[in-house]
Amino acid sequence: MGLIKKLIGIDKTVGEIGRAAQGVSEVFVANATDRQEQAYLTKKSAMDQLSAEYRINSLGWFDRMTDGLNRLPRPTMAFGTIGLFSFAMINPEAFSIRMRGLELVPQPLWWLLSAIVSFYFGARELHYFRGRHVSQRIEPSKVMTRVAQSSDNAALDDWLRGQSDR
Repeated sequence: MGLIKKLIGIDKTVGEIGRAAQGVSEVFVANATDRQEQAYLTKKSAMDQLSAEYRINSLGWFDRMTDGLNRLPRPTMAFGTIGLFSFAMINPEAFSIRMRGLELVPQPLWWLLSAIVSFYFGARELHYFRGRHVSQRIEPSKVMTRVAQSSDNAALDDWLRGQSDR
């Protein structure tokens, strides 16, 4: 059978027909390998960005102490609130005395406390919001160049040459 194919010349023709069919099919349906490669590169760039954010730099003692102090307010407030509930259940009389003391705090002082807390957490959130980086998009021309190098598509080669002239 192999000898008959070689004599008739079917081997070469079948390969050309297969490549042409592949080129035509990629016009209507995207190449799955390219789509998977694009997804991989997108995930890789996101993971690279994430690892860069959590890379540990050598910090001095002052920086480490400041980072530690910056992490205290939220857990302190959360555990303090749980502690207040516990204290109210364990010693209700002492808890009610302290709550009556809080009633004597003037209204402007409560406004000041709420402004300080909201500005602290608002500034912290804004800092992290501004620090986010949008993952870099992969240029289609880079992916298309790789495709063009691996194919015998003359139309694609012409199109890529036109893209590189821009």
